Amino acid sequence: MNITGHTVELLEDPFGLLTGNRYEYFLNIEVDEEDELFTENGLLLKVLFLVNGEDRRILQSYFIEQETEKVLDFELEDEEVVQVKQYCAENLPAEDETNEETK
Repeated sequence: MNITGHTVELLEDPFGLLTGNRYEYFLNIEVDEEDELFTENGLLLKVLFLVNGEDRRILQSYFIEQETEKVLDFELEDEEVVQVKQYCAENLPAEDETNEETK
């Protein structure tokens, strides 16, 4: 699995009930044609990612066929979880990177 790009958005908590920040990532994914995840319609991975101080983790993720927006019934493998978590942590929006540098 190769992550080729992404979009990310901070999810608002209008009532202030949740601790930390939650981000919604859409990761552009490339896989080999022989991979069971392969689709000619393109592949995205939607990730809900939590940042709460030093706690950074994936809350939820699922694969989406890009053109049809169909959710695919596959889960991340253990090594892919590590890869996606690292990618999301390294690509946080500027406001969270700034907050971490000032601590």
